[in-house]
Amino acid sequence: MISSAHARTVANLAVASCLALLLGACGGGMSLPSFSSSSPPPEAEPGTGPEMPASIRADEIVGRWGLASFQNPADRARTEAAARAQCKNPYVITAGSSGGVIMHLADQATPQELRLKGSPSGKNYIGPAGPTPGEQDREIVSFDGRVLITRFIDKDAATRYGNMVYVRCAPRA
Repeated sequence: MISSAHARTVANLAVASCLALLLGACGGGMSLPSFSSSSPPPEAEPGTGPEMPASIRADEIVGRWGLASFQNPADRARTEAAARAQCKNPYVITAGSSGGVIMHLADQATPQELRLKGSPSGKNYIGPAGPTPGEQDREIVSFDGRVLITRFIDKDAATRYGNMVYVRCAPRA
């Protein structure tokens, strides 16, 4: 006869063994650190490769800009004129201390340093460090040195803000 205390111990060991087998099969087993120098370096997470440089430099977008936005592409010309009229109260993009630009993220009251980032597809983005394109990034839709058009990657922000049109303001006299 097996006592109930002994049976409970055997049952607990059986459950623990089953859990260990299940975790091992899922790849969730523990591994001990290796102290040898022959182990390969850990690989980067998929989709988060090294940041690519943008084809637009940060100093190209530093300056004073009139700002407006549009949803309908047919409104682009009218919106550029509205942005130009905003040069009385310009949106100022300044150079960041580590090579980026100081701008606002969507729904943020305080501007911060953002990076200009490239992508394998050739598109350029403005956003915080991290994967490209990140949820807080904005895609540079077009830039000719005088007019910069961006669109937020986040669907909600893109719907609310539309296509942001920055028109370079004339230098102060």
